[in-house]
Amino acid sequence: MRTDFPKNHRRAAPSARWTLLASALLVALGGCAALPPESSDSSDPSEFSAVAVPNDWSAAPASVTSAATPLAQWWLRFDDAQLSRLVSDALHANTSVRSAQAALRQARALRDVSAAALWPTLGSSASAQRGKSDGNPASNSFSAGLDASWELDVFGGKRSALDASEASARASAASLADVQVSIAAEVALAYITLRDAQQRLEIASDNLASQQQTLQITRWRLQAGLATELDVEQARTSAEQTNALLPPLQTTIAQTAHALAVLSGRPPASLSTQLAAHGPLPQAPGDLALSLPADTLRQRPDVRAAEHQVSAALANVAQAEAARQPNFTIDGSLGLTALTLGALGDGASVMTSLLGSVTLPVFDGGAARAQVRAQQAALDQATIAYQAAILSALKDVENALVALDGDRQRLSRLQRAAQAAGNAAALARQRYSSGLVDFQVVLETQRTQLVTQESVAISSANVSTDHVQLYKALGGGWQPTPADLSINAATRKSTP
Repeated sequence: MRTDFPKNHRRAAPSARWTLLASALLVALGGCAALPPESSDSSDPSEFSAVAVPNDWSAAPASVTSAATPLAQWWLRFDDAQLSRLVSDALHANTSVRSAQAALRQARALRDVSAAALWPTLGSSASAQRGKSDGNPASNSFSAGLDASWELDVFGGKRSALDASEASARASAASLADVQVSIAAEVALAYITLRDAQQRLEIASDNLASQQQTLQITRWRLQAGLATELDVEQARTSAEQTNALLPPLQTTIAQTAHALAVLSGRPPASLSTQLAAHGPLPQAPGDLALSLPADTLRQRPDVRAAEHQVSAALANVAQAEAARQPNFTIDGSLGLTALTLGALGDGASVMTSLLGSVTLPVFDGGAARAQVRAQQAALDQATIAYQAAILSALKDVENALVALDGDRQRLSRLQRAAQAAGNAAALARQRYSSGLVDFQVVLETQRTQLVTQESVAISSANVSTDHVQLYKALGGGWQPTPADLSINAATRKSTP
């Protein structure tokens, strides 16, 4: 609000009064305003979970008693420099990670917007006018002013909005960590798939070479009258079947290299040359010590994100409740007018005004009450999502433990079978060359050798995959911030 004063109003103070006038206006507003109340919501959202967290993992070895293994940069436990570089590149350049980082910046900016709403707003304006009437000489008028307004947060609506924004920002930070954990695991899984396909390609190539040698021996025996045409065709069939395994494996290698390039923010073919050289299948050490279920839940970013969403929903309910209460506002203005632009700083007319107002919803057709119900329903959804996140986290760890134990046992038995199959195939070929066994024995032992060797390779890859899945299920090395670890003492005993 600003009013123009007549020319003969008393002269204004020197130009330095602008600072004094603006300060006086803000002090006047502050003197009439009540500070917004602190948030009364001290509840921890974990009290809403109602999920019984077990004391220990059912599939964990009973002998595990040492402190939990640190999982920060868990991929280093595979002792594979190529894998470490790929994960590092993906965490910096992956498009999903960058998008989550942008979402976090947005959430923090929105939090600052909510924080700014607790403070007064101050605006400025200026105008110049020239006019004449009834033949009078034209005259000039210049004016400048400051307008301030403060909506008092008597019932904590704005404070609740700030709480909701802060919780959303923490949820966004946890979501970013969840994306990073997922991307690191996805890179590791793709890399294991690549090395597994390369290993199986070598196995198929070695078996193909052996079968081609057998085919040549069979042809020589046919020429010597010691074998039949049927033996030759059977040997050729076996070799061609093995040869047919190579193209799909080569396709898998190429496609997986493309996937790794895209995961690390590169064009699909950019890593084909770098990953063309065959490398060993990465294997993690078996000395992993597990954390307790409750500690694991505290280290899972997706669980933390769901928890912060509950906090945001709680604050939104409080904000909706506050919107049904009276609204108090203080407005003030300072105005200067003069006939010349230079006189604004020294000879201007001055006016100040201060206005307090209150508005109270009388009838809105039940919209405010319905908004409270809507936010309460959103809180219920967030609470259920939090419970689902806890159950999913517990299931992920239990499944990973069961799979790791089963695949370890399977790998051990397959390794013994593969060793025996290799010995049998070598003996059968030697004896066939000497005419001591039938050709069917050679074919059968070679097929068995190929199958068991492939099974060993697949099972080895499964064990490595199980380790990755377990690392991810245990939180992937993400470390909560002090704000994330603030758990209400009254509710910590039941849920994380």
